This record gives sequence, structure tokens and C-alpha cells, in this order.
Amino acid sequence: MSNAVATDLDAAIELAAQWVSEAERLVVFTGAGVSTESGIPDFRSPGGIWEKYDPRELTYQKFLADPAVRKLRWKMFMEMEAMWDAKPNPAHLAVAELHKLGKLRAVITQNVDGLHQDAGVPAERVIELHGTNREVYCLRCGARWPSSEIRERIAREKVEIPDCVKCGGILKTATVSFGQAMPEKETAEAVRLSEQADLMIVMGSTLVVNPAAMMPRITKENGGRVVIINLSGTEGDHYADLVVRGKAGELMPRIVERYKKNR
Repeated sequence: MSNAVATDLDAAIELAAQWVSEAERLVVFTGAGVSTESGIPDFRSPGGIWEKYDPRELTYQKFLADPAVRKLRWKMFMEMEAMWDAKPNPAHLAVAELHKLGKLRAVITQNVDGLHQDAGVPAERVIELHGTNREVYCLRCGARWPSSEIRERIAREKVEIPDCVKCGGILKTATVSFGQAMPEKETAEAVRLSEQADLMIVMGSTLVVNPAAMMPRITKENGGRVVIINLSGTEGDHYADLVVRGKAGELMPRIVERYKKNR
């Protein structure tokens, strides 16, 4: 176990709140564990979507080449009711509160659900490294639609593979699929923010999936502090300055409230 893992929860919250107070360039990094607290299943966990669908059969290359794969991907899209119905949880709201208090530089997220924006963080301050499930776009002409419109169209027209109504091209959710390149602009911005951050608070990520998982390490290597809040161990525990075991939705609001009290 890393010696950074907190044994006194109250002391850890006080220390994290003190570091928030001292920070001038605070960045929050969030992973699937934050989404699960809003009822969105973690794709990789037991009972998650990758138990029902094999991710190796849903790569970007196979999606482009095989209509059967596109049909399966759109079936999966329509079944993700938990994502469409999800609302921000206390972790999202605590991060949004940091923005309102003028303490948040940016959110870097592995999540594709848009809940940080729903909670009140401006879209321009949310770096979505794995894209967003809230938009669908045409791979040929680049036209974009809200996912809700495409869902309604699939249900209304009973189509299994929707195509672009403007050019007939292949439609895809604006998420990053297996085998698809990471978005260059967002990745570069995440690296820049991570380099400049004097404090990064990581919530709900085991820091396994790269290159996203490199961001806290980049902060650490550039002299910033790293706080990790997660239910289980992570790949960043050994270099973090503080590790707190628990739910982000329970711990992050306490850190923000302690910071407000101490101001």
C-alpha cells in the first residue's frame, strides 16, 4: 500500500481542502467511477456492457467495414437507457461549485456522458478525452446531430443502421472507439493543462487506460500535487501526494465545504 493512502479521513479532507485553497491552477480528472455514481454502468465492471458485447468486435475499423458491426453498435446505442436518463451526482455538483467559486481551471474526463456540463461546468472548461455520447456525426460530410434526434429517428423509422440524411454517409457517435485515434486537439489541451496544474484531483479512475491515465503523472512530474479519490487501488497511488479511499460523491462535497469554511 502506498504511504500516501489516508488512514484518517477527516485529516485527509482537511489537507485536500488546504491544497485547494493554495492552488492557483486546479484541474479535476474524472473517470468511470464518477459516472457509476449517477447510475451509469462501468463498461468494464462485472455486469457491464463489455460482458454483453465484445469490444474486439466493435473496433473502429470493423465499424467502417462491416454493416453487421454497425447494426450491433446502434443496437447497443439504443439500449444505453441508463446514460440517457442519468443526472449529475454530488461529485459533479461539487466540481461545478469549485468553478462557481473561481477555483477550477478545467475538468479532464474519460467519461462521455456530459454530466459535468449538466452540473454547471462550462463546456469550454471540460476536456472530453474519449469524446461524447451526446452527439452523432457523419464520417463523410461532418454533419452533426444531438444523439436524442438520432434515437428518435431510429425508433420512428424502425431503422437498424441510420445513415446521414444529407449525404448518405456512415453515422457514428462522437465517442472514441477502440482502434480510433484520440482527438488531437483535446489530448494536446489535456497535456497542456496537466503540465501547468499545481493541483490535480483524480476521481473515479483506476488510471489504467492510456493516454488519459498519463495526465496525473504529467502533473506530478511538473511539480504539481496529485490527490486521488477512488474506491479501490489505482495505478497512480504510488506517486500521488494523497490517496483517499471512498466514493467521489461523498468525499468531494466534503472537501469543497471544508474549503469554503476555511476561506
